Amino acid sequence: MTIHRGGWRIIFVVWAICCLLIWVIMRYVDCLYVSFPIAALLLFFMGFVIFFFRVPRRVKPEGDGCVTAVADGEIVVLEKVYEPEFLKRDCIQVSIYMDFFNVHVNFWPISGQVTYYRYHPGKYFLAFLPKASELNEHTSTAIRNEYGEVFFKQLAGTFCRRIECYSVVGETETRGEQCGIIKFGSRIDMYLPLDADIKVSLGEEVRACETVIAELKGKGE
Repeated sequence: MTIHRGGWRIIFVVWAICCLLIWVIMRYVDCLYVSFPIAALLLFFMGFVIFFFRVPRRVKPEGDGCVTAVADGEIVVLEKVYEPEFLKRDCIQVSIYMDFFNVHVNFWPISGQVTYYRYHPGKYFLAFLPKASELNEHTSTAIRNEYGEVFFKQLAGTFCRRIECYSVVGETETRGEQCGIIKFGSRIDMYLPLDADIKVSLGEEVRACETVIAELKGKGE
């Protein structure tokens, strides 16, 4: 396990503030029933910040046509929808909701070339609400290979105020490599071709890089 490259600055700031607060509390608060619990909570928060930015080692499944989960979390949407922004056609939407304790680093779902990227400013509704997909702050990315094209969004939530996305149009990316991070809870919307063989079900817990969301049929199949 490693720490996400964008997390070190936040970790340093949080640890510096917490260490200062612990020193002040232990020095100036005489009541141990007050100082010890507060110090313990601060120590827990320091550990949680490191835990939040963890990047675990994952084993990528074989198969060039498989689409893996962009993020850890629960499948909260699995339905046929019309995608109006880029694909402009009917698709299968698969949405993954991340809570505070999920890995929040995001990973490329397929290998291929980035064909589209756009950042959308917006609101901060609860990420599991349907309207969050269009109204919340989010990024949109499409990536294509010989098997097809996958379009996905990184959505901010009520507590998420920072999305990092590494998408660059024209660049070639590899499935399972990092494509960004959503800090402190949010959601991923994935849009797949109608003929994709979906491998997950509503309510299922998935793991980024390892869980196969779908199999793309590709040309001529």
